[in-house]
This record gives sequence, structure tokens and C-alpha cells, in this order.
Amino acid sequence: MFELLQTVGLARRARLTTARGVIDTPAFMPVGTQGSVKAISPRELRELNAQILLGNTYHLFVRPGLEVIRQFGGLHRFMNWDGPILTDSGGYQIFSLAKIRKITEEGAHFQNHLDGTPTFISPEIAMEIQATLGSEIAMVLDECPPWPCEREYAARSLELTTRWATRCKTEVENRKSKIRRRSFFSALFREQPSLTSAASLRKRSFQLASMATQLAESAWVNRKPR
Repeated sequence: MFELLQTVGLARRARLTTARGVIDTPAFMPVGTQGSVKAISPRELRELNAQILLGNTYHLFVRPGLEVIRQFGGLHRFMNWDGPILTDSGGYQIFSLAKIRKITEEGAHFQNHLDGTPTFISPEIAMEIQATLGSEIAMVLDECPPWPCEREYAARSLELTTRWATRCKTEVENRKSKIRRRSFFSALFREQPSLTSAASLRKRSFQLASMATQLAESAWVNRKPR
């Protein structure tokens, strides 16, 4: 549940309640890319009052891999963290592999950065990975344009991300009976600051993000955390 608590001008203070705890926003979110926040233990994170951690879908998919995560019973047990987790979609990491990846309507084809193994991530696979990880907040797969870029490219990228978001939503709905915990499904707000006439793209991106906000009240499954 999302609660707007206070606004001051364009700034706002809010609270997001998940099955594993409350997150006050704006929030500082420590990054545990591969299931571990570097140099800080889970106990120290709790002592620092961290309310949510970030896990990286691409990196966890590549290493240690979904089978290992399944054997542990999800990312929370793997990293010994009982609070909320947000997982990104892997879109930025795919963008960073520009020299060894190809973006199509179906998804992203690339070679993973560890051993060059051909890998494919589609919107459906991104949702499957995040369902296996068991995160409280799952992001849609997005295609990240470079900066700077032409307006036409940014517009095509936004429309592709929108179509991918629709497929992510469909996959979430199809997997409701299979997912063991309550999660929120979230889109991304996109902007190209280098474009002088980007108002329409910002508006379109905002519409997409608003769609995800409306979906947040609709849980994948209402069950207690594992």
C-alpha cells in the first residue's frame, strides 16, 4: 500500500507498505548487486535502519544463477535479509554490454560478461527471474538509450519499453497462481535531458509510470513471506 504523507512544493514524503516491512520515501537503498552489500553485513544494515535493499536481476541471473537461488528458497534467505528487496530488470546492464548485445522486439540477445555464453532476456524472462528471486518490488524490462541520442531514437526506445512493459504485466497476471509472495510491479520514468523538445516523451513516460502505480495495489499473490 502506498500512502502520501506530506507535500512541500513538488517534493513529497510517503510510505510504502510491503509484506516484509515499511519503506519511508524518499529512501536510501543500499545496493546488493549479487546478493551482498559490499563490506556491510545484514546485521550492520539493520543497525543502520536500512529499510530496503536493491538486487540486480542480470547479475544474479548470471551468477550464482537461479538454481542456486531456488535451493536457498529465494534471495532473502540467500543473503540473510528479512526486509523488503527491490530488483531491477537488468535493462541497464544489457545497455552496458552494447558491443556484445542485440536488441529486438522479442528481447535482448547478448553474451554474458563472465564467459561469453549467449544469453537471452525477454520481458517474460525478466519477470520469471524476479519471481524466483522473490523481491517485493519488481521492475519491468526496459531498453536504455544512450546519452546523448536523437529524439527519434529516444521515441522508439520509449515505445519499445512500453510494449515490453505490457508484456511484463501480462506475464505477472499469468503467473499469479505460481508466485509465492506478495510483490509490487513497477514501471520506470524515462527522460532524455539532452533533448530540447522532449516534453511529449516525458509525458508518455509518465503515463507508463502511472500505469504501474495503479497496478501496485494489485498484488501478485497475497501470502505470508517465506
